[in-house]
Amino acid sequence: MSFLRKSVHILGSVARRQQHLKVIRGAISTAARDYSSKPADDYANFPGAKAPFVSKLNLIQPEDYAPIPIYRVMDQDGYIADETQDPQLGREVVEKMFRDMVLLNTMDKILYESQRQGRISFYMTNFGEEASHIGSAAALEMRDLIYGQYREAGVLVWRGFRIDQFIDQCYGNTEDLGRGKQMPVHYGSRELNFVTISSPLSTQMPQAVGAAYAMKLKPNNDACVVCYFGEGAASEGDAHAAFNFAATLGSPVILFCRNNGFAISTPSHEQYRGDGIAGRGPMGYGITTIRVDGTDVFAVYNAMKAAREYVLKENKPVVFEALAYRVGHHSTSDDSTAYRPAEEIEVWNTVEHPISKLKRYMVHKGWFDEDVENEYVKDIRKKVLKQIAVSEKKLKPNWREMFEGVYAEMPQHLIEQRKELEKHIEAHKEHYPLKNFEK
Repeated sequence: MSFLRKSVHILGSVARRQQHLKVIRGAISTAARDYSSKPADDYANFPGAKAPFVSKLNLIQPEDYAPIPIYRVMDQDGYIADETQDPQLGREVVEKMFRDMVLLNTMDKILYESQRQGRISFYMTNFGEEASHIGSAAALEMRDLIYGQYREAGVLVWRGFRIDQFIDQCYGNTEDLGRGKQMPVHYGSRELNFVTISSPLSTQMPQAVGAAYAMKLKPNNDACVVCYFGEGAASEGDAHAAFNFAATLGSPVILFCRNNGFAISTPSHEQYRGDGIAGRGPMGYGITTIRVDGTDVFAVYNAMKAAREYVLKENKPVVFEALAYRVGHHSTSDDSTAYRPAEEIEVWNTVEHPISKLKRYMVHKGWFDEDVENEYVKDIRKKVLKQIAVSEKKLKPNWREMFEGVYAEMPQHLIEQRKELEKHIEAHKEHYPLKNFEK
């Protein structure tokens, strides 16, 4: 039961509400309380598990456990449900949160259309998940290391990644920090402590845990690692290895699951049978766990603050599940209306949308001006469209660079492959758009 008490402790530090504590305590199996015919302090001492003996056999069912509650601060109308949970952020910070979400949303719409026009090869939007990005990023320090999946662009927005950097990456030109070696939306920034995204699911998870363990070994460490992943990625083997690695070695890592309900076209109820991803934390791996409303930027902010404090103080991991809804298609290769009703999408794109909730909160506070917002959106659109016109005219990096940047010294087999490609292109250069590449 110690893992459940730890779960109660971290959730209580975020929620500070008695009703949450009662719900968590209710998660202790009622069956477990009723099974024993001996005193509760009669515990086994096996090396594999510490638990009470019972003399009555019962099958423990999933329904014997109450689901882990969802922490929230704002309701859908933008009102603070419990004033003790208001993070008391100033107007300047709240306005930055709102503007960064709007910037991301506006840029997503334009770049999505850019792909549809054949100007870039691929794109993924962040519609409906903006609060989980911005709320979590706002609670972190710049020195904290980020491992993203491919739907965390808002974290980069908050940290200062510029519009031109986003668009140059999507066009893979000479100004792209990745030098055109990645698909669009696979951002990375050493300056902003954001590890470059890779396409295969979950590969970043054990890497993040390992990086956090290395941080733990540093004297006076004051930084943590945050690893973002989706609930679909949590079905990969790397995810389970990362959970166990983090728990047993005590890595100061926040394993942040964006549970948006869909792994491409597979809904969550077809992905797992347990209590979401949060359910795996306390019982499955013995990891302190938090579950929040991922459409509530303040809930995400408060919870991330508490999670960061915990992992640094205790040198232990936290499983953080942000529940939201993926409003957009999985990517430009997907049509989500083929597997979910348009009416359902509309609800999450209006009433439950994180930008709409924060807007209502700002209206209540007298911090929102419709005309100012409209001008801001127009300005962002102009900047994005102007940058697209600039970025698509820039040259691509020299094609020889595809062999570089992997090893400190290029091995012989790559040198030979490069020479072979040079000969091929020289012999057939009329078939290649060499004018589009740096010489």
